[in-house]
Amino acid sequence: MTRQERAAHVARELARLYPETPIPLDHTDAFTLLVAVVLSAQCTDKKVNEVTPALFRRAGTPAKMAALTPEEVLPLIRQLGLAPGKSRALVGLSRLILERHRGEVPRTFAELEALPGVGHKTASVVMAQAFGVPAFPVDTHIHRLARRWRLSAGKSVEQVERDLKRCFPEAAWNRLHLRIIFYGREHCTARGCDGRTCGICAALNGRRAPRAGS
Repeated sequence: MTRQERAAHVARELARLYPETPIPLDHTDAFTLLVAVVLSAQCTDKKVNEVTPALFRRAGTPAKMAALTPEEVLPLIRQLGLAPGKSRALVGLSRLILERHRGEVPRTFAELEALPGVGHKTASVVMAQAFGVPAFPVDTHIHRLARRWRLSAGKSVEQVERDLKRCFPEAAWNRLHLRIIFYGREHCTARGCDGRTCGICAALNGRRAPRAGS
Protein backbone atom coordinates (compact mmCIF):
# COMPACT_ATOMS: atom_id res chain seq x y z
CA MET A 1 0.00 0.00 0.00
CA THR A 2 1.05 3.58 -0.61
CA ARG A 3 0.89 6.02 2.27
CA GLN A 4 -2.36 7.47 0.94
CA GLU A 5 -3.86 3.98 0.65
CA ARG A 6 -2.83 3.23 4.22
CA ALA A 7 -4.35 6.52 5.38
CA ALA A 8 -7.61 5.77 3.56
CA HIS A 9 -7.82 2.32 5.18
CA VAL A 10 -7.15 3.80 8.61
CA ALA A 11 -9.82 6.47 8.15
CA ARG A 12 -12.43 3.94 7.02
CA GLU A 13 -11.75 1.49 9.84
CA LEU A 14 -11.70 4.17 12.53
CA ALA A 15 -14.96 5.65 11.27
CA ARG A 16 -16.52 2.18 11.49
CA LEU A 17 -15.27 1.65 15.03
CA TYR A 18 -15.97 5.13 16.33
CA PRO A 19 -18.90 6.77 14.54
CA GLU A 20 -19.24 9.12 17.52
CA THR A 21 -16.29 11.11 18.86
CA PRO A 22 -17.08 12.36 22.38
CA ILE A 23 -14.52 14.69 23.92
CA PRO A 24 -12.73 12.72 26.67
CA LEU A 25 -12.24 15.66 29.05
CA ASP A 26 -15.33 16.79 30.93
CA HIS A 27 -16.06 20.50 30.46
CA THR A 28 -18.89 22.96 30.02
CA ASP A 29 -17.31 25.73 27.93
CA ALA A 30 -14.08 26.85 26.29
CA PHE A 31 -12.51 27.96 29.57
CA THR A 32 -13.16 24.73 31.46
CA LEU A 33 -11.89 22.76 28.44
CA LEU A 34 -8.72 24.87 28.39
CA VAL A 35 -8.18 24.23 32.09
CA ALA A 36 -8.78 20.50 31.69
CA VAL A 37 -6.34 20.25 28.80
CA VAL A 38 -3.64 22.10 30.75
CA LEU A 39 -4.19 19.70 33.64
CA SER A 40 -4.00 16.65 31.36
CA ALA A 41 -0.27 17.01 30.71
CA GLN A 42 1.36 13.78 31.94
CA CYS A 43 -1.99 12.68 33.43
CA THR A 44 -4.81 10.48 32.24
CA ASP A 45 -8.08 12.04 31.18
CA LYS A 46 -9.83 9.85 33.75
CA LYS A 47 -7.75 11.33 36.58
CA VAL A 48 -8.33 14.87 35.35
CA ASN A 49 -12.08 14.25 35.23
CA GLU A 50 -11.96 13.14 38.85
CA VAL A 51 -10.31 16.39 39.92
CA THR A 52 -12.04 19.06 37.84
CA PRO A 53 -15.55 18.98 39.37
CA ALA A 54 -14.30 20.39 42.68
CA LEU A 55 -11.97 22.79 40.90
CA PHE A 56 -14.75 24.11 38.67
CA ARG A 57 -17.12 24.56 41.58
CA ARG A 58 -14.52 26.84 43.15
CA ALA A 59 -13.10 28.48 40.02
CA GLY A 60 -15.04 27.65 36.87
CA THR A 61 -14.59 31.05 35.21
CA PRO A 62 -11.52 33.14 34.37
CA ALA A 63 -12.56 35.74 36.96
CA LYS A 64 -12.92 33.22 39.78
CA MET A 65 -9.65 31.47 38.89
CA ALA A 66 -7.78 34.76 38.59
CA ALA A 67 -8.98 35.77 42.05
CA LEU A 68 -7.14 32.82 43.58
CA THR A 69 -3.44 32.40 44.27
CA PRO A 70 -1.50 29.39 43.00
CA GLU A 71 -1.27 28.28 46.63
CA GLU A 72 -5.06 28.19 46.82
CA VAL A 73 -5.40 26.25 43.57
CA LEU A 74 -2.75 23.68 44.46
CA PRO A 75 -4.77 21.67 47.03
CA LEU A 76 -7.56 21.29 44.46
CA ILE A 77 -5.26 19.62 41.90
CA ARG A 78 -2.50 18.24 44.13
CA GLN A 79 -3.11 14.62 43.09
CA LEU A 80 -2.23 15.43 39.48
CA GLY A 81 1.32 15.38 38.18
CA LEU A 82 3.19 18.67 37.96
CA ALA A 83 0.56 20.26 40.18
CA PRO A 84 2.62 23.26 41.42
CA GLY A 85 3.45 24.38 37.89
CA LYS A 86 -0.09 23.79 36.71
CA SER A 87 -1.45 25.87 39.60
CA ARG A 88 0.71 28.80 38.56
CA ALA A 89 -0.28 28.34 34.92
CA LEU A 90 -4.02 28.28 35.63
CA VAL A 91 -3.91 31.47 37.68
CA GLY A 92 -1.59 33.15 35.19
CA LEU A 93 -3.60 32.28 32.08
CA SER A 94 -6.84 33.33 33.78
CA ARG A 95 -5.44 36.73 34.65
CA LEU A 96 -4.20 37.24 31.08
CA ILE A 97 -7.59 36.21 29.68
CA LEU A 98 -9.13 38.96 31.80
CA GLU A 99 -6.47 41.54 30.99
CA ARG A 100 -6.04 40.89 27.27
CA HIS A 101 -9.22 39.20 26.10
CA ARG A 102 -12.08 40.67 28.17
CA GLY A 103 -12.59 37.41 30.00
CA GLU A 104 -13.08 35.31 26.88
CA VAL A 105 -10.81 32.44 25.83
CA PRO A 106 -8.98 33.67 22.71
CA ARG A 107 -9.82 32.05 19.40
CA THR A 108 -6.44 32.08 17.63
CA PHE A 109 -3.47 29.77 17.95
CA ALA A 110 -1.08 32.65 18.56
CA GLU A 111 -3.14 34.17 21.36
CA LEU A 112 -3.72 30.81 23.04
CA GLU A 113 -0.05 29.85 22.86
CA ALA A 114 0.87 33.17 24.49
CA LEU A 115 -0.93 32.06 27.67
CA PRO A 116 1.05 30.41 30.50
CA GLY A 117 1.07 26.62 30.32
CA VAL A 118 -0.46 26.54 26.83
CA GLY A 119 1.65 24.96 24.12
CA HIS A 120 0.74 24.14 20.53
CA LYS A 121 -0.93 20.83 21.39
CA THR A 122 -3.13 22.41 24.07
CA ALA A 123 -4.03 25.26 21.74
CA SER A 124 -4.87 22.77 19.00
CA VAL A 125 -7.22 20.82 21.27
CA VAL A 126 -9.05 23.99 22.29
CA MET A 127 -9.27 25.29 18.74
CA ALA A 128 -10.60 21.95 17.48
CA GLN A 129 -12.89 20.92 20.31
CA ALA A 130 -14.14 24.27 21.61
CA PHE A 131 -14.24 26.32 18.42
CA GLY A 132 -14.46 23.73 15.63
CA VAL A 133 -11.33 24.98 13.85
CA PRO A 134 -9.56 22.18 11.94
CA ALA A 135 -6.50 21.04 13.89
CA PHE A 136 -4.58 17.83 14.50
CA PRO A 137 -3.29 17.71 18.09
CA VAL A 138 -0.64 15.00 18.43
CA ASP A 139 -0.39 13.14 21.73
CA THR A 140 1.62 10.03 22.59
CA HIS A 141 -1.01 7.68 21.14
CA ILE A 142 -1.16 9.53 17.82
CA HIS A 143 2.63 9.78 17.62
CA ARG A 144 2.97 6.02 18.22
CA LEU A 145 0.28 4.98 15.77
CA ALA A 146 1.39 7.35 13.02
CA ARG A 147 4.78 5.61 13.08
CA ARG A 148 3.33 2.09 13.33
CA TRP A 149 1.01 2.77 10.41
CA ARG A 150 3.89 4.31 8.43
CA LEU A 151 2.03 7.56 7.99
CA SER A 152 4.93 9.52 9.44
CA ALA A 153 8.55 8.84 10.27
CA GLY A 154 8.77 12.12 12.14
CA LYS A 155 10.56 12.12 15.48
CA SER A 156 9.05 15.42 16.57
CA VAL A 157 5.40 16.14 17.30
CA GLU A 158 5.55 19.00 14.82
CA GLN A 159 6.68 16.76 11.97
CA VAL A 160 4.10 14.09 12.76
CA GLU A 161 1.39 16.75 12.76
CA ARG A 162 2.49 18.06 9.37
CA ASP A 163 2.60 14.54 7.90
CA LEU A 164 -0.84 13.58 9.20
CA LYS A 165 -2.37 16.79 7.90
CA ARG A 166 -1.08 15.84 4.46
CA CYS A 167 -2.51 12.32 4.77
CA PHE A 168 -6.09 13.25 5.59
CA PRO A 169 -8.56 15.88 4.35
CA GLU A 170 -8.86 18.92 6.59
CA ALA A 171 -12.55 18.31 7.23
CA ALA A 172 -11.65 14.99 8.91
CA TRP A 173 -8.93 16.23 11.26
CA ASN A 174 -11.01 17.03 14.35
CA ARG A 175 -12.81 13.71 14.49
CA LEU A 176 -9.88 11.68 13.27
CA HIS A 177 -7.44 12.77 15.94
CA LEU A 178 -9.94 11.63 18.60
CA ARG A 179 -10.56 8.34 16.79
CA ILE A 180 -6.84 7.60 16.69
CA ILE A 181 -6.59 8.30 20.42
CA PHE A 182 -9.52 5.97 21.16
CA TYR A 183 -7.98 3.22 19.03
CA GLY A 184 -4.56 3.68 20.64
CA ARG A 185 -6.06 3.30 24.08
CA GLU A 186 -8.24 0.30 23.29
CA HIS A 187 -6.54 -1.73 20.55
CA CYS A 188 -3.06 -0.57 19.55
CA THR A 189 -1.57 0.11 22.97
CA ALA A 190 2.10 0.73 23.65
CA ARG A 191 2.64 -2.80 24.97
CA GLY A 192 -0.39 -4.65 23.62
CA CYS A 193 0.56 -4.39 19.94
CA ASP A 194 3.96 -4.75 18.31
CA GLY A 195 2.92 -2.89 15.19
CA ARG A 196 1.63 -6.06 13.51
CA THR A 197 -1.01 -7.65 15.72
CA CYS A 198 -4.01 -5.31 16.12
CA GLY A 199 -6.59 -5.22 13.35
CA ILE A 200 -5.32 -2.11 11.56
CA CYS A 201 -1.64 -2.97 11.95
CA ALA A 202 -2.23 -6.48 10.63
CA ALA A 203 -4.17 -5.21 7.61
CA LEU A 204 -1.51 -2.64 6.76
CA ASN A 205 1.12 -5.37 6.90
CA GLY A 206 -0.87 -7.73 4.68
CA ARG A 207 -1.79 -10.08 7.51
CA ARG A 208 -5.18 -11.33 8.55
CA ALA A 209 -6.49 -10.51 12.00
CA PRO A 210 -9.94 -10.29 13.56
CA ARG A 211 -11.58 -6.95 12.85
CA ALA A 212 -11.55 -4.79 15.94
CA GLY A 213 -15.05 -4.39 17.33
CA SER A 214 -16.45 -7.34 15.41
